[in-house]
Amino acid sequence: MKSCLVVDDSKVIRKVARHILETLDFEVREAADGREALDSCLAQAPDVVLLDWNMPVMSGMDFLRALGDSGIERRPKVVFCTTENGMAYIRAAIDAGADEYVMKPFDRDTLESKLQIVGMA
Repeated sequence: MKSCLVVDDSKVIRKVARHILETLDFEVREAADGREALDSCLAQAPDVVLLDWNMPVMSGMDFLRALGDSGIERRPKVVFCTTENGMAYIRAAIDAGADEYVMKPFDRDTLESKLQIVGMA
């Protein structure tokens, strides 16, 4: 079974994403900020990370940079999931190592298509 780490400071977003991902046969873990997410990835890397941009403690961008610097053996695919929709944000995310980008709010079909693009669905 594929695994996904949902990283978002909103419990509601994590719950919605979990529900969608479980219908797509993912095993789901959650983290409320980038620091929790990094610790989780270092303990056991998921196949894919669904990552929020704006979070307390450690932002999505800071997490992405730290993940790249961590030397993790099997780097998960990273799908940024955020309300930030400017091309500069999207370019910055891709340049920092994100594999794909999805806008909030998202639905099952949208998320599934992004997961297909990164080879995870």
